[in-house]
Amino acid sequence: MRRRRTIYFNDARHYYLFVFEPPIRMEEAWVPIDEIAGTAVDTFSYGVSRGDGLFYPSKQGIMFGDDLQPFQHAHEFRSWKNMQSLIARGLDPLQVLIDRSHHKGLEFFASLRLGNYGGMNPDHSVANGGRGFVHNEVREHQLAIIEELVEDYEIDGLELDFAAAPGGSPFWLQKEDVPEYSSLITEFISKAADIAGSRSNGEIPLGARIYPTESLNTETGLEIRTWLERGLMDFVVPLIYADFILDANMPIEWLVEAAHQNDISVYAMLQPYCRDESRRFYSVQNASNQQMAAAAANFWQMDVDGLYTWFLSWPLGDPERRLLTDIGDPDNVQEADKHYFLRRSSEGVKGHEYPAILPVDITPGSNAVLPFVIADDATNPRLTETILRLGVTNLISGDSLAITLNGQSLEQESWKREFIRNRDPYAGQWLEIDLRKVRPAKGSNVLEVKLEGRPEGFAGKITVEEVEVLVRYGVYGGVEGDQL
Repeated sequence: MRRRRTIYFNDARHYYLFVFEPPIRMEEAWVPIDEIAGTAVDTFSYGVSRGDGLFYPSKQGIMFGDDLQPFQHAHEFRSWKNMQSLIARGLDPLQVLIDRSHHKGLEFFASLRLGNYGGMNPDHSVANGGRGFVHNEVREHQLAIIEELVEDYEIDGLELDFAAAPGGSPFWLQKEDVPEYSSLITEFISKAADIAGSRSNGEIPLGARIYPTESLNTETGLEIRTWLERGLMDFVVPLIYADFILDANMPIEWLVEAAHQNDISVYAMLQPYCRDESRRFYSVQNASNQQMAAAAANFWQMDVDGLYTWFLSWPLGDPERRLLTDIGDPDNVQEADKHYFLRRSSEGVKGHEYPAILPVDITPGSNAVLPFVIADDATNPRLTETILRLGVTNLISGDSLAITLNGQSLEQESWKREFIRNRDPYAGQWLEIDLRKVRPAKGSNVLEVKLEGRPEGFAGKITVEEVEVLVRYGVYGGVEGDQL
């Protein structure tokens, strides 16, 4: 049955066990819950595993740190000692968070990575040339972990994380095994659903992190439509783990339609970054609240059942808690200021991603077609400003550009130029266009950029690196044209 949720995820490591000095105090042990309590978040998801262990004293697998001693890294030492300091007090590190979640009125979901299985024969791992889930021992091991989480802990839901690969875990099948053994993964999911559905003290929802496109799922052995049609899932979360860049145009309409036909929830992932270090002169930057609001609005427009996010700038402060409050209700972002931007191709998941629009090269005489979606209505009387920004490298002011939005020329709009970066101001320009006469449509839009000509002696290409739309609202709205 579909259900509205706002979910926040903590991976147990980066902003928790890796950070605090042992022995961990109870006030620190509660931080992942307390930092989100009182916002619109109603469900806390906790990553109970990494490839080399579990973040609780499992009877079925190894606990993180069991096979890393003597420790070589501070974060590993802290994690082990923090968990051991709780255990020495008669406390289970996982149950501590479950109890705190319930005390604060939150659901607790355990999130388990499927491509890793600490304590198993390493030769079975796909990363080491093994056949992953083709080995019966691997499937049985992971099912034993699932049963342990479901029966021994008071969790309110279980999430199976297939989207951690690549980047966070190996895959579960070798590529050549996918055609023959995809049904084996479906059988595994069916057994996991039986465990969750027959829990001794009441069934719990089962969900999965999967990939955004059907083709990415199919080529890795995930028969998503079969899972949905057979009702093996209660919810799905589409993402590519290793690509942390927010995508307001994630192509998940197919998934929303297929899931809703079978009364299954889709929770859209708000990835935490707007930039990463893959480009020269750039470093990791968290998405702003305006960028998150833009993506949230687009996802609500797709009719998702809730939003899911993680890895916000830490420690969580007022801006982060405000964001976690606003994204819980589509009405909160309907007339919020928004900052849309188009996704770039990700180096981190090259070969396992869906097509990105940017960057795109344009040679003299040619053009680029750039589709995008926004959730704002240009006729809204409270809308005060809509700005289109294009970041273009190898551009000079003498170039002749023709830019149209949904077939309408932007030539008569007000343009402003500035250099694209402080570090290399010669590299290109931001074109900032104040859209007053030509506004984007609510829903699908098409931007077209044509390089009509270059000054004599200059034949090089330009590259559109960034496309952004900034939408701003005010109490009294805007004015038509330039006259008051």
